Amino acid sequence: MQSEASTPDQYINSLPEERKTAVQRLRKVILNNLPEGFEECINYGMLGYVVPHSIYPDGYHCDPKKPLPFMNLASQKNHIGFYHMGIYSDPKLLEWFTTEFPKHVPGKLDMGKSCIRFKNPEKIPFDLLGELVSKLTVQDWIQRYESVFKK
Repeated sequence: MQSEASTPDQYINSLPEERKTAVQRLRKVILNNLPEGFEECINYGMLGYVVPHSIYPDGYHCDPKKPLPFMNLASQKNHIGFYHMGIYSDPKLLEWFTTEFPKHVPGKLDMGKSCIRFKNPEKIPFDLLGELVSKLTVQDWIQRYESVFKK
């Protein structure tokens, strides 16, 4: 579900009430833990956290006009999606996250390649996600991106 919002605040204000509080809180956790250099924006109709062209002029290899994506946060039809390219591209980071997750949330981790799905906003491990957000600097992400994705 892509939003037509053009700013993060517009995006959050457009959410249904049952999702708004959780997405606002998750956004705050992200912003409080996001390493210097990443920027918040609307990216692919979601809240996006990117490496801006001022730091990485090449942009995203799939569309160089877009900044290099790192994370996204979205209210989807049946869940809140937290997309983190670091866990998609770094097996050690993925192993850390999947080992830590059960210590914070009872039940099974619902996850795709980069997407962590939260169907119940009451079961979002905010502290764990904050720690995950802080684990890669802009330079770490650029290095990882260039070694894994950029051809």
